[in-house]
Amino acid sequence: MKISGYQLFWLIFTMEFGMTAIFTVSPAIFLAKQDAWISIILATLICIFTTVIAVKLSLLYPEQTFIQYSQSILGKWLGTIILVPYFLMWLSVTGVILREFADFVFITLFSSTPLWIVILIMLGAVVYVTCTGGLRSISRCSEIIGPVSTAGCFFIIVFSVKDWDWLRLLPVYSNTGWLPIVKGSLAPASFLAESFMVVMLIAFMPKPERALTSSLWGIAAASVAFLAMTLIVIMVFGPNLPAKFIYPLYSVVTYISIMDFIQNVDVLVVLLWIIGIFIKLSLYFFITSYGSAQLFQIRKWKRTVWLIAPIVFVVSLLPRNTNDTMYFAKFWSNVVFPINLIGIPLLMWMMGTIRKKSMLH
Repeated sequence: MKISGYQLFWLIFTMEFGMTAIFTVSPAIFLAKQDAWISIILATLICIFTTVIAVKLSLLYPEQTFIQYSQSILGKWLGTIILVPYFLMWLSVTGVILREFADFVFITLFSSTPLWIVILIMLGAVVYVTCTGGLRSISRCSEIIGPVSTAGCFFIIVFSVKDWDWLRLLPVYSNTGWLPIVKGSLAPASFLAESFMVVMLIAFMPKPERALTSSLWGIAAASVAFLAMTLIVIMVFGPNLPAKFIYPLYSVVTYISIMDFIQNVDVLVVLLWIIGIFIKLSLYFFITSYGSAQLFQIRKWKRTVWLIAPIVFVVSLLPRNTNDTMYFAKFWSNVVFPINLIGIPLLMWMMGTIRKKSMLH
């Protein structure tokens, strides 16, 4: 399984844009009001920092995945122990993403369909693409889905112009201040920082030196699209209503009407978001399955798929309602994000750099 820099770009973009735009606009606007767009810019800068650290860390051992070089840097026992929170993170976030997808589809499309059926259908598709081609199939899907998602983004921009009111973006900064803006950036930053998964992808690149450029361009493209969606939500609804919506961007899409002739376009946009979520789910499922095989030294890594799939299914059924998934999102922002996505990788990069230099001398 090999992926190119071009495929990595689309993997990052598709994975980052869809769910971030759906789920983090509301908390950002709730905290930063009309200055939420500044929070998005700050979140992008934080994400660029975390992505650079993740790529630099992986380039110390470009032919190894995070599972392998963590033991090269920290030693066999400590390197194995440090992987435990990552496997718990990957398993739980895969299950929660699956549940968030199901809740979103349930609310927007299939309100009469049992939730577990929606979950099972998506999980079946994820298992299929992972078993048939692994990372190669997922990356090829992203090459198709990525440009289509971009077209959907342009569609929302163009057909919502008539409802924009630039005055709803004013005043800038004076009504909020720096603290709400910083707090408003944490939820988007924690979602965008999921680009950390490049630590499991660079080993599959024949030219790993292209990883940093591809990753940063992917983050930049996703962040620009997300920034545009945030601005549109504020300009259409103002700073107060979106903070009360579960999916404010979806509400914008349902608001679109072209000369009272083209309506109900939300179904098409929802389908675009669903296939974007599919890429994110597939990536998480792949790295969890492949990483488990490496950790337990299972030669045929696809065997772990049949262990991971039931666990993910059970995790997806644990939240009782959307409030429970919101609690997980807060835990992700307050605990997982600073420790797993920033603190440990930064520490490992420093230790790995020192180890490499000492070996040269």
